[in-house]
Amino acid sequence: MTQTFALLDREHLKAMTGDDTGLAVEVIEIFRHQAEIWSRMLDPHAEASQWADAAHTLKGASLGIGAILLASKCEKAEKAGRSETPPSVTAAAVLISDIKDALGDTLEEVALVLYEFTSPPPRRAS
Repeated sequence: MTQTFALLDREHLKAMTGDDTGLAVEVIEIFRHQAEIWSRMLDPHAEASQWADAAHTLKGASLGIGAILLASKCEKAEKAGRSETPPSVTAAAVLISDIKDALGDTLEEVALVLYEFTSPPPRRAS
């Protein structure tokens, strides 16, 4: 049985930010910045410790906003990269590809949430 994880658990985000929309936007922006920086280090040809460190940092940032699927993919890669026998370049590429796919989906969801949080409410017709 496969387990389904949220791209972005809005209730988790609300809980982490005390239901403060301004703070949630700030936390999401920090996540986006972290994702931009650390995703560059996800290179299957690099030392396993490098991409494992990047996966670890992305996992923490993901958990902070409720991006549970992304955190799960990062955790899997981190464990593999820190194992006694790191995966082959091909296996690392698959793990990293899974992270990048989940990251892309998560960033799309984040964009929707930011739009919801920052857009003015629709005007009513008079």
